[in-house]
This record gives sequence, structure tokens and C-alpha cells, in this order.
Amino acid sequence: MAQNVNLDYPVRVWPGDPYPLGATWTGLGVNFALFSAHATKVELCLFDSPDATLESERIALNEHTDMVWHGFLPDVRPNQLYGYRVYGPYDPAVGQRFNPNKVVMDPYAKSVARTIRWADQMFGYRVGDPDADRSFDDRDNAPYAPLAAVVDPAFTWGEDRPPRTPWHNTVIYEMHVRGFSKLHPSIPEHLRGTYEALTTEPALEHLRKLGVTAVELMPVHHHSRDRHLEEKGLTQYWGYNSFGYFAPERRLAASRTPAGAVREFKRMVRALHGAGLEVILDVVYNHTAEGNQMGPTLSLKGIDNVSYYRLVADDMRYYTDFTGCGNTLNMQCPQVLQLIMDSLRYWVLEMHVDGFRFDLASALARELYDVDRLGAFFDIIHQDPVLSQVKLIAEPWDLGQGGYQVGNFPVLWTEWNGKYRDSVRQFWRGEGASVSELATRLAGSNDLYAQSGRQPYASINFVTAHDGFTLHDLVAYNEKHNENNREDNNDGENNNLSWNCGAEGPTDDPEIRALRERQKRNLLATMLLSQGVPMISHGDELGRTQRGNNNAYCQDNEISWIDWNLDADRRTLFEFVCKLVRFRRAQPALRRRKYFHGRSIRGAKDVAWLAPDGREMDDAAWQAGFVRTLGMQLSGSAIEEVNERGEPITGDTLLVLLNGHTDKVPFTLPPLEPEQQWQRVVDTFDPHTADRTFKAGARYPLQARSVAFFKILSPLRERRRVSDVERAAEASAVEM
Repeated sequence: MAQNVNLDYPVRVWPGDPYPLGATWTGLGVNFALFSAHATKVELCLFDSPDATLESERIALNEHTDMVWHGFLPDVRPNQLYGYRVYGPYDPAVGQRFNPNKVVMDPYAKSVARTIRWADQMFGYRVGDPDADRSFDDRDNAPYAPLAAVVDPAFTWGEDRPPRTPWHNTVIYEMHVRGFSKLHPSIPEHLRGTYEALTTEPALEHLRKLGVTAVELMPVHHHSRDRHLEEKGLTQYWGYNSFGYFAPERRLAASRTPAGAVREFKRMVRALHGAGLEVILDVVYNHTAEGNQMGPTLSLKGIDNVSYYRLVADDMRYYTDFTGCGNTLNMQCPQVLQLIMDSLRYWVLEMHVDGFRFDLASALARELYDVDRLGAFFDIIHQDPVLSQVKLIAEPWDLGQGGYQVGNFPVLWTEWNGKYRDSVRQFWRGEGASVSELATRLAGSNDLYAQSGRQPYASINFVTAHDGFTLHDLVAYNEKHNENNREDNNDGENNNLSWNCGAEGPTDDPEIRALRERQKRNLLATMLLSQGVPMISHGDELGRTQRGNNNAYCQDNEISWIDWNLDADRRTLFEFVCKLVRFRRAQPALRRRKYFHGRSIRGAKDVAWLAPDGREMDDAAWQAGFVRTLGMQLSGSAIEEVNERGEPITGDTLLVLLNGHTDKVPFTLPPLEPEQQWQRVVDTFDPHTADRTFKAGARYPLQARSVAFFKILSPLRERRRVSDVERAAEASAVEM
């Protein structure tokens, strides 16, 4: 409920302070502060309830300090609903779009009490007017405008501590809050699809069993429900059109109150931390939901359009669009940089999140036109004592010229490695990338990251993500099937590097079904056995399908939600992924902090690349386009790294065999010390195959389109000695 003023005497307004921006509850009242460099007047509007059609109080903020309009209201309390009316010129030709008939939302709103109610009054111009956006709409939008709520930030965090998982030990799980739990039968129905659902034991148990160390939440900032989608009976499901950078999305909360949504988000973070999981937010600071010149006036456009947005230099009526979403935030404006940095720090310090994945991050680095890796955005992040210490992930591209920047971000940054995705997809569909390209990706993509001083964990390795086919659909469809998006299947990526294994979509053919399951295992095994940081897209571990839709941004329904009713194949896949993740986390050779040298260290090469005859690959084999089989031997005794106590890190020596051919390939297992053997851990041809040992020099029957991996099995006396050392180390750790 709104805590409205309801006084018999005029509302008291004191000067207040220009900082911090936004609405700040001090315990004695609320300070309101709004930046606008070009406004001539600002009015604070107080609303009594989400159903109010007009403000109950309109208060001029007469204090104006350093382009910030501010005032302190000692009679206002938390949960008060509010918005602003901002006065100034309406002259689109020079970029000015002030319209005081429009209540606009505070860009620093900590919670949203009312979302947009679409009507033509939500636009600063007259919809349908021949002059388009050059016309002026004088109708009041108060009944329809989104409203912010004042928040009391008090919360009992208890013993909450950030897990601070090192990058090289990290396994990421990309997740949509709603889609993950909406159909989960063991979660109470009223909690499904919410932040609260992620605090329940069934959700936490799934993540613990899977073995991931971090959840990367798709956008949870408050975002717009696109009008054109609602008119089609669809909705903005993904959330990549934010305009509330401090407010958790209310529609993802079980709580029905603005303050309750904030507390619920904090409970979710606390619960995930308690399970040892970091929380990474997918954030969209490159554009907002206000679109181009024909878009609505929701917040920044009506507060100070010229300051907040990149406008076309020789015609400021129009917006520079590097994002494909109509506008781009103006990274040349110090207050825009401040908005982003204040938002990031808020989510770390107040909401306790552990990192961020930046959508279309190249757009954030465009100071003039080109992407500038030394831009102010990076400078500010690097010197910030808070933000420089959290996980930073870039989606290293945007839609502008020169926007594909994989490998070009500076130190402290990791990147979604699109080249990794493409190489692995091409290899397993039997064309494209050579084995030399694949080997480079398996080894951590040093060609992309080493020159900037970064290490293998700069590469976020993924095969699928929210954008594109799911893992199941990648092996079940050659073409996208986006008809449900109601854009005549014209949306979404056409070049998916997918292969349907012989039939498009669902099939009863047992051979095709078996091949698809094997291909899923191949893709996951490749990713989890690579150097770098693996990222699993939610539901891929369960064989989730979107029925061939590779752009399900508007599908808030069973197309996008995880189906938790598992058949035998999907259950087998889940157990397989769990085993792979456990294996990865137990093997130091798969989690190196430094790149391979490719030379002998203490008598063993840290990595050796093998041909099917068991010998090291020669130049001819590397360059041959027809070679589709590769062995990778990783030495556990040549890691050349130390742990937190300065002790050398050692582990098992591993052998990974990959066969992308359509035929079986006998692969000669490499030599070992006397009495050692190769122990098979997994063969994707048959996930139920029991562990078995093989002698060095044996010809292993590597089946068509399969991965097999092994570790060295030492003599029994050696294994006993290693076990005794491990037990002693564990006891020492407990004593400390």
C-alpha cells in the first residue's frame, strides 16, 4: 500500500541535497534528487495508490544544484508512490522532447509500484498525427504512467557472504527466473516463476546436484511490456528493454508490494549464496525501452533527451542506434556514466550480487563512433574499488559497424566467446572448422585473449544461450521455426550452424533419436572438457526444446519454460551432465589459470595433440581439411601452478578423444609408465558404459561422432599413497 501524505496542511518541502540521486529514505523523511541539464522546472508528483488517475500532490523542486533538482520531504515515508513532470522546450529538431503533460519515472527508482498501462497518452507526440513525433501531445498520461515507490532498504542479511569463486573454478548456469521454475511440480504453485522459487529446496537441490557455481540471471531490471507485442497477444519475456536500472522486475516477484519485491530479491541472493552459488546479473545499459523518435516517453526521454541518448549529429531528431532497439545511451555524458556506475554499485553493495554480464557491451565502449577499448566506461570500472572486484562478462558485439569485438576487451573482463560456439558447432555437424581451430578453442583461445594479458578464464565457453536454439533444437532442426512470434518467421538468426541428424523436428526414428542424444552429449562434453569457463543454458541439461524457435523473446509460455517431466533420455542426459561437471571440478588439468606452453615440464608436456596412430599431430595433419579426429592429452604433473598455500597443483593426467567422422576410428592410446593404465571415464557413444581400463598402445574403438575421455590409473600402491596424502591434506584443512 502507498504511504500517502494525507495532511491537512501544505506538504513541507526543505532544500534537501543533490546527492544521492533518486528517492532516499533517511529515517526522518525522503530526499528527492533528479538530474536534468536542460529542464526549466521539475515537479514531484505524489500518488496515493497504483489505481490513482491523478497525483494527490504536485510539488515544485525549486532547489537546483549542479544540474540536479532536489528537495527533502520530512512528511513522506517508505512505500510512497511518485513520478516527475519535467518542463522545458519541445523541439525534436534539436533533440529536446520535454512534455510536462507526461509523468515520467525516476531513473533511480528502487522499486516500481505500477507498470506501464499502454495508451496513446504515453507518447510525447500525437500518435497518428501527420507531423508524427514533431507534433505535441497535451493530454495527461497520469492514469497510465509507470510509478516508482520509495523503499526502505533495511534487510537482515545475517551471515551472508559472497562465495567469491575463482574464475578458473567457475561453472555458469544461464537462467530465466520465470522459465526455470514455472512448471516445477515440487515448488509451491504460487511461488513458481519468481525470485522466491529460487529459495526453495527443489530449486537449490537441482543446482547443487548439477554442480554449477554461479547463476547468470537474464534481465531482472524493471523492463517495459512492449506495446506491439501486447497487441499481438504476446509479451516481452526476456526483458532486454530495461528502463529501471535499480528496480527488480516486479513481475518476477511472488510479493505483490513494491517493497516486498526488493526484499524477495534479497532473500533469493541470500539463499543462493547459502548454497555456494554466485549471482550474476545480465544487464542492459546499452539502450532503454523508449525506442527511437516514435517511441514512448517513459523516463529519460522526457527528463533530458539530449543528455541521456546518442543523437544523430546532423539531425538530432533521430537516435544513433548501435543496438537494433531504437536508441543507444550516451556514454559521452558524465551523468549517463554515473547512472550506470551507481546502478552497478547498488546491486553489489545493497543487493549483494556477485557480477554482471553486459548485453551488447561493445555499445558501451563507443565514445565517438568506433569501439574504444580504452574508453571512459572501462576506465571507471577499473579504478572502482567495488566494481573492479566482481565478475565482469561482456557480450562482445553490437549491431554497429565494427561492433564484433571478441577478444578485444581489456583485463578484468571475460567474454562470451562466439568463436568458441561456432567452432564447436561446426566440428560436430561435420564441416567448417579444422581441427587446428578446434584445438585452439579447447586450449582456452589464447589467440584471442593472451595478447591483452588475460588468461584462459577470459573465455566464457558456450554452445547455446538464451538467444538461439536450445541444445536439443540445435541437433533437431536445420531451420528456425519462429511462426509463434507472429513475424512470418522473419525474426531470429538464419545461420545457426545446426544439424537435425536426418529429420526436421520431432521423429520416432530410433537411429535419429539416438544420434541426437549422442550429439548433445558430444557438445556438452566438449564444452566441459575445454579450458576456460563453461556456461550451460538453463534446461539444456534436461533436453529442453523450444520447438525450433530460436528467438523466443516474446514467448512467456511452455515454449520457453523448462518441462520438468523427464523421460528416460532426458533423465540420462541430466545424470551425464552432472557427472561431467563433477569430473571437471575434480580435475586441475581442466581448470588451468594459465595457458599451455606445449613443451616438456618435469619430463612431461603440459598438452600433447595426438593423431589416431597415437603420435603427435604434424603440420600436414593440422592443416588437412578432412581430418575430423583429435586426441588431447593433458598432463596432471605439468600444470606449473600453486594453490592458495603456495603448494604445487597436481592432478590426474587426462586423455580426451574426439571423433567427428561418420565412421568408427581405431585410436591408439599413448604410452604410459610401467604398470599404469588408461581408465575410461566416459564414452558419449554409450553413457551407461562402465569404467574400464586399457593398456597403453591399445587401439580404442572410437565410435562415429563420439567423445571418449580417460585418466591414468596408477598402480594400487601409488593410489594408496595419493589417498593418504589427500586425507592428510583434508585433516590439515579442517584443523585450520
